[in-house]
Amino acid sequence: MLLRRLGLAGAGRRRGPAARGLASGAPREAADAVVVGAGVVGLAVARALAMAGREVVVVEAAPSFGTGTSSRNSEVIHAGIYYPPRSLKASLCVRGKEMLYKYCAERGVAHKQLGKLIVATGAAETGKLDTLLRNAKQNGVNDLQMMEGSQAMEMEPELRCLKALLSPSTGIVDSHSFMLSLLGDAENLGTTISYNTAVIGGHVGYEGLELHICESKELQNHHGGSHVTPQLVLLPKLLINSAGLSAIPLAKRFHGLDQAFVPNPHYARGCYFTLSQTKSPFSHLIYPLPEDGGIGVHVTIDLNGLVRFGPDVEWLDGGEDPVSCFLNRFDYSVNPTRCSVFYPVVRKYFPNLKDGSLEPGYSGIRPKLSGPGQPPSDFVIQGQDIHAIPGLVNLFGIESPGLTSSLAIAEHIVSRYS
Repeated sequence: MLLRRLGLAGAGRRRGPAARGLASGAPREAADAVVVGAGVVGLAVARALAMAGREVVVVEAAPSFGTGTSSRNSEVIHAGIYYPPRSLKASLCVRGKEMLYKYCAERGVAHKQLGKLIVATGAAETGKLDTLLRNAKQNGVNDLQMMEGSQAMEMEPELRCLKALLSPSTGIVDSHSFMLSLLGDAENLGTTISYNTAVIGGHVGYEGLELHICESKELQNHHGGSHVTPQLVLLPKLLINSAGLSAIPLAKRFHGLDQAFVPNPHYARGCYFTLSQTKSPFSHLIYPLPEDGGIGVHVTIDLNGLVRFGPDVEWLDGGEDPVSCFLNRFDYSVNPTRCSVFYPVVRKYFPNLKDGSLEPGYSGIRPKLSGPGQPPSDFVIQGQDIHAIPGLVNLFGIESPGLTSSLAIAEHIVSRYS
């Protein structure tokens, strides 16, 4: 059943005897390119690899695509303002923004270039806007406009600020429709996708990469101390670990990969609250200045005009066992009492926010590589040039601006590793 769903039964080349140890007795099938994870980045990579002529298999532990970080974010198309010059986040965000707008326009994916205002609400903050402006220019973002508070408040009468930075190229996108379009492209090019299929580990064997796979339902009753026996061993020529929240736990279970190259994970939950009134008080996205772990509790507007505030930053203990990560068993509940933190923060720039007008929305978990009080980390795209294992590409810490950067990340991987 697993082989049939992967499209490999009878078609794949069996290579060698059954693997020893955990994989003992499991069928072994050759594959060209395997992408672990059907989030927005995994789908973009699968599409790009298929366009480059690779035979691609995508394995996803969930019952559908994009159920993790890809569907639990602000759906913002970022400009590339905040990230350190010459970082992957900076270059891939700026390139990805251009590619994403073009793709959405060509494919009819719903999006809107609303623009955003980054606001300083106190005198101590105005200098930080100048720093952001200089940083953005170094990243190639040359369309920002500095404006006095009076100008910004003329554009947005409900806004209160002393100074603001306008980013006209920031926008919003229907992330589900975008992922659905990427999936359609990939499948039309022959990509096979297997849902409810968990990658539980692997190793570098005498035949190359070995990927240990089982059906997700086999993990449901798994207890931390017991071994999970693979039902299938895939032998890919190219393996892209794009597993998002579980990318690091998976790499830690990849025997033969020097664990010095696997960073420690940090998880930050971000909650969103929605505005109960139907009419949006703003026509632009509104952002305060960045905070530790994020870019501040901001105002986003979806394509239906619904206003959301978030995300905040709540650091998790990081003690999730690997199987819980593989099955995305993170706690996504939104505690209604957290709104008490939101009201004073939001009222700094939206003073007319009424008591009782915030309702619990949703939350997302960010896969971070730095913890509380540490400088933000860059994306890590790690291939043979780093860890010396042919065919293995790890993607670590693909948080924001991962959605914006997705097509550029895929382009980068195909150009360097395919």
